[in-house]
Amino acid sequence: MSEAHARVSEAQQLLARGQPRQAANAMQAVLRIEPENLEARYALAVAQRHQRNFSAALDTLKLVLEASPNLGRAHQEIGYNYIAVQNFVRAGAAFERAVTANPSLLNSWKCLVKLYSDAGNVDKLNRAQEQISFLNDLPPVLIAVVGLLAEDRLDEAENACKRFLQENKTHVEGMRLLAEIATRRRIFDDAEFLLESCVEFEPDHLQARIQYANILLRTQKFARAHQQTTMLLDQLRAAGPSLADNGRPSENGEVAIRLDLIRPLHAAACTGIGQNSDAIACYRALAEAHPDNHVFPVSEAHVHKADGNLEQAVALYRKAYQLKPDHGDAYWSLANTKSYTFTDVEIDRMTAAVADRATAEDDRIQLSFALGSAFEDRNEYALAFDHYAQGNAWKQASSHHSPEQLQVRIDSQIEVCTAALFQAKANVGCDASDPIFIVGMPRAGSTLIEQILASHSQVDGTMELHNILNLAKRLRGRDDAATPTSPRYPRILAELEDDYFRRFGEQFIAETRAYRGEAPFFIDKMPNNFFHIGLIRLVLPNARIIDARRQPMACCFSGFKQLFGEGQEFSYGLREVGNYYRQYVKLMAHWDDVLPGFVLRVQHEALVDDLEGQVRRLLDFCKLPFEAQCLEYHRTERSIRTPSSEQVRQPIYRSGLDQWRNFEPWLGPLKEALGPALAPA
Repeated sequence: MSEAHARVSEAQQLLARGQPRQAANAMQAVLRIEPENLEARYALAVAQRHQRNFSAALDTLKLVLEASPNLGRAHQEIGYNYIAVQNFVRAGAAFERAVTANPSLLNSWKCLVKLYSDAGNVDKLNRAQEQISFLNDLPPVLIAVVGLLAEDRLDEAENACKRFLQENKTHVEGMRLLAEIATRRRIFDDAEFLLESCVEFEPDHLQARIQYANILLRTQKFARAHQQTTMLLDQLRAAGPSLADNGRPSENGEVAIRLDLIRPLHAAACTGIGQNSDAIACYRALAEAHPDNHVFPVSEAHVHKADGNLEQAVALYRKAYQLKPDHGDAYWSLANTKSYTFTDVEIDRMTAAVADRATAEDDRIQLSFALGSAFEDRNEYALAFDHYAQGNAWKQASSHHSPEQLQVRIDSQIEVCTAALFQAKANVGCDASDPIFIVGMPRAGSTLIEQILASHSQVDGTMELHNILNLAKRLRGRDDAATPTSPRYPRILAELEDDYFRRFGEQFIAETRAYRGEAPFFIDKMPNNFFHIGLIRLVLPNARIIDARRQPMACCFSGFKQLFGEGQEFSYGLREVGNYYRQYVKLMAHWDDVLPGFVLRVQHEALVDDLEGQVRRLLDFCKLPFEAQCLEYHRTERSIRTPSSEQVRQPIYRSGLDQWRNFEPWLGPLKEALGPALAPA
């Protein structure tokens, strides 16, 4: 134990013995040596409150929250100080912030019960009492785990939770907390297994099923998420008379509260499986129940945009930023239509919000990308690049991309997936020929290829399916840290018995059925599947794979100025995206060598220059007869959930091919990173 830590413990003991002045002196001594010691500053604030020096305590707590804005204990302390000076409005707000940050703070909940009771706020009173009852029933060790999670102390939380579960193997609350820890660590398979077990042990456990639906959505398992959210809504419909026939609450109460939790999940699941009208109905019901909520209009707008109803989408995006003036997602979504023109007033508001330190980080990132787009549309390229660069820098700071790990992924595929492997395991997979995979870099023209093929009567367009990625994650498991340069996947491909590959292929066909119509063929447009072409060949040897390729500078810079919803973390730096493109080209050359003819490369510029010739080439490769509507792809009505949705609803055009040249003076790091990849293919 460090000397400072020992002194903080000593101060806590002094407080317990009723000696706040001595405790305050001890903490001030620590802070003179370690001014950044958060625990010492927090303990000083507690000592100041016990001395009834409330103004000084609040000033100290302000410094604590500047360093750690979500420290629930600090918000609770603020609440205690305001209670002492009888400022009950501010006290209530502080306690609410406290339990939002850390729902295990029992004393904050008890204070809120008194405040809600005095104010006659029955709904909030009932929720607070329910949480107190829940915490009272929770074993003390799990209450401690909730607190550790609130302060992001994951190692301590995981160790405590696992020790508890060793003695209580099927304790649902313990399993839920361990699943939350796994989710934060991005170990989604573990989280899913734990939550699936929870709902098996206690099928009526609402929070477990909600958490399970959340992890299914997080891993893009939309069909299963839809099943779970439908079950949740059915449970509510069976709950009694407080739910009207139209599915809306007929009175305020517990059913209405639970609907608020479940409807956003159900809407997201409906969108995921293409039931867009149901999703819109859910979002509209939520917006009607919560007219001041700025999130629901954006969520509904995304669905309208995917369906091609751009006017409705734009109106809802603008409504969202009217509800919350610094709502970055609303402004970025407008920019992401690729056709919206920002007004001077909107640009001024975005600029002011980015400069305002009170604007949340995510909002500032989204606003920066939106401003980049706005100034690019005005041909103010230096200013546009400044905003793109700033947004990327902020985003990159929280990304997890590792060029070294990328190198290992590429090299291990090349090492394991040899011509000899494919010869030894020829045709061991499922013989289905339904899937057409479109792979490559994001922003390389894959949406255009998908739209062309989906215009064919025998092909269903779907979305960027995660099934192959999920299979690869299952095969990877928890890699042994002792062998970082030889990951379990793809090494395991050479070790599995042949029958596994057939079963994996059959599972893929079964799991993707929910996203298809009645056509004999369907498209999986997940670009990152280029890593897994070897796996695809083993499990689905009769599949078709199309590599969407675009001029390197155009492709990479288009990715750099795109704020992706999730993933693609390599794109938030010029050197990083250039290196990624170079590694992608290297791996695709390997697939060409070991699987000749298995992949068709379609160059975006060639498609623009010779639409009919390239369309015929595509259809021949897919063994499909020529259909003229593939040339009129922009007339095909379907839901498209990628940034290029509006672009592929227009006839072919060349204007976007060389847009990157407007920014060429600032793209030196990208050119350097691309290196040999800049040479013509």
